[in-house]
Amino acid sequence: MEWSPQDAMKAYLQTLHLNKVVSYGDNRLETRKSSVIEPKCMELISALAAGKRAKLIVEITTQGITPLTVALGVAAKQSGGQLICIVVGNGKGKGKRNYYYNYSIKAKALEHAIKLVVAGNPCEFLMQLKKIDFAVIDCKFEDYLKLFTNLDVNLTSSTVIVRNVDQYQRNKGGTVSYGQAVKRSKGIGSVTLPIGDGIELTRIGSSSTFSRGRRRHRRFHVTFEN
Repeated sequence: MEWSPQDAMKAYLQTLHLNKVVSYGDNRLETRKSSVIEPKCMELISALAAGKRAKLIVEITTQGITPLTVALGVAAKQSGGQLICIVVGNGKGKGKRNYYYNYSIKAKALEHAIKLVVAGNPCEFLMQLKKIDFAVIDCKFEDYLKLFTNLDVNLTSSTVIVRNVDQYQRNKGGTVSYGQAVKRSKGIGSVTLPIGDGIELTRIGSSSTFSRGRRRHRRFHVTFEN
């Protein structure tokens, strides 16, 4: 897949616009339109998915629908693809938060780009998905390492992101590396970035040259005008 800086820029800006601060009162949900959430990794991940024109995007999370889900939905809409959000567990306990982000999805016409799946065992559902172009895995999931062996990615060009790497290592130690799990395969490049609680980005296929001798310098620039 050829990198599209235009799609990356559009997804970045749309995600940045969506990331309003949300505060939860005791009995109601309030938003403060004058503030913006401090950028962590949502804008970057959305831009990466849209820029590589990912058609099948998969998110595996324990948190329900979050700002990242909306960001990936923006990318899926921009690339003409679909996001499948696999929520680990029973999907309960996130009522107010899910209410807000469900509203965001409808308001931004993202409902057709996002499919929500609640799975007690995400590995079983993940095995049904083939040639995934872009995957985001939250390593807060207890058995997240099992997901690596069930992840069927597009070997021509795909990206796998593991989130909350630093937090997991602080709490439990050990490895969270998808890159290490597939390092014996050719055409694999992996890097850990100090964004949010740490993300590991692994690129499979021709786009993984950043980890080898030759580098590609493809950028998009965001300009704000008053």
